Amino acid sequence: MQRASRLKRELSLLATEPPPGITCWLEAPQLGQLRAQILGGVDTPYEKGIFTLEIVVPERYPFEPPKIRFLTPIYHPNIDSAGRICLDVLKLPPKGAWRPSLNISTLLTSIQLLMAEPNPDDPLMADISSEFKHNKQQFLLTARKWTEQHARQQQGLSLGLSPVDPSLS
Repeated sequence: MQRASRLKRELSLLATEPPPGITCWLEAPQLGQLRAQILGGVDTPYEKGIFTLEIVVPERYPFEPPKIRFLTPIYHPNIDSAGRICLDVLKLPPKGAWRPSLNISTLLTSIQLLMAEPNPDDPLMADISSEFKHNKQQFLLTARKWTEQHARQQQGLSLGLSPVDPSLS
């Protein structure tokens, strides 16, 4: 019961006062299946990209963190090819920093920040992390290319944005 009332409150707040560049909605009739979209930040290789995430809220929420993964492919040292995210607030202590006082809005904002500021010292993708540390120009080129290929097409209307210029695809 606590999960249901808390999730309804959080979804209502996300609908009326979403963090900048973030949307979140109920995906299925079951309360624990959510989707979110994050806009890539300005001056990042993810700029103008729209990244879709899957959020599965466990029965023990808020005492257990939601499981969040990227559905849109992203070239990032802390996000693997299955969309899993290496971020301390997504894990329970002692290895993680999840606390029941955190919420879905906070988690999505933390993921948005991670996109803008990767943590190459705690990677899921060692090769991308090495490239980020030692050949940042190549990392930025590849991340921009992935964004153009995976995050700019056919998703542009989801956030009420105008369609992407076809010459960019």
